[in-house]
Amino acid sequence: MSFSYKVKDELCNIKVKNNCCKRAEIAAFLQTVGTVLLKGKGNMNIKFYTENAAVARRIYSLVKNNYEVTPKLMVSNNERFQKPRGYTLFIEDSDNAKCIIKDAGILYCDAESDNILKHEIDSNVIKKRCCKRSYMRAAFLGIGSITDPEKDYHLELVTDREVYAQSLIDLMRYFDINAKYIERKNNYVVYLKGSEEIIRYLNVLRANNSLLEIESVKVFKDVRNNINRLVNCETANLTKTVNAALEQIADICYIRDTIGLENLPPQLKQLAKLRLDYKDASLRELGEMLDPPLSKSGVNHRLKKISRLAEYLKEKRGAAEK
Repeated sequence: MSFSYKVKDELCNIKVKNNCCKRAEIAAFLQTVGTVLLKGKGNMNIKFYTENAAVARRIYSLVKNNYEVTPKLMVSNNERFQKPRGYTLFIEDSDNAKCIIKDAGILYCDAESDNILKHEIDSNVIKKRCCKRSYMRAAFLGIGSITDPEKDYHLELVTDREVYAQSLIDLMRYFDINAKYIERKNNYVVYLKGSEEIIRYLNVLRANNSLLEIESVKVFKDVRNNINRLVNCETANLTKTVNAALEQIADICYIRDTIGLENLPPQLKQLAKLRLDYKDASLRELGEMLDPPLSKSGVNHRLKKISRLAEYLKEKRGAAEK
């Protein structure tokens, strides 16, 4: 089961009590998964289509309870192309269909009774805060999807009308949700990116379980990323320490094989022998082995002297060979 499916299943189980909120949901379904079919002058039918059984049940229940109209349901299978099952609900009575369309605020009637549909969200349908919340919920059920938070934080609603996309963005802004939209393949995609915006959006929809799941994944990702950063930092430091130790050993060996360690000053000779005997020791550990003990910075200072001496001997040998 996809994360989108789980979110929609949770939303479909939310009870709507107020008639104004039911009206807002029906309006959202009509503008997202609904189609108005014109049957001659003044006659029209409504068709809802969805591939989600829970959404189909919710539309069926809302229309039947709010308007006392029983939609005709048709289930289609498309096994040949391995597509999911489709659910189509028809409202074929023209008077009932027109009543629902008018109530949703998407039907203009001029003086000559020519019907014109509008595609923005009617402000009268979402006057109350609760109605705005219900409309957003149904709009997501109709055309929304959300990526599994384990992979990415991305939510989108896809419509074929730019004016409707802008209406959705304006509605989200009421709840301080900063959505944007882009054009993609003749569609307009309203999207949210980032866990905080998506969590705020799901909170408005009252998808509490899905919200908590995203927050849980986010905490886990943050902890994992912090651990990875620490491990990478430790690995980089260890690599740097090992490489430095190898260079120090190479310099000491060069001095040993050219002028001999016995010709070094006592302090440098003692440190050089310890470095050869304890190749994996840190500077602090080397300093504790010295007699008398020496700080890390002191050990580093002496090792730099050894390095400069080795470099001097290499240059002197190179000049002699020329």
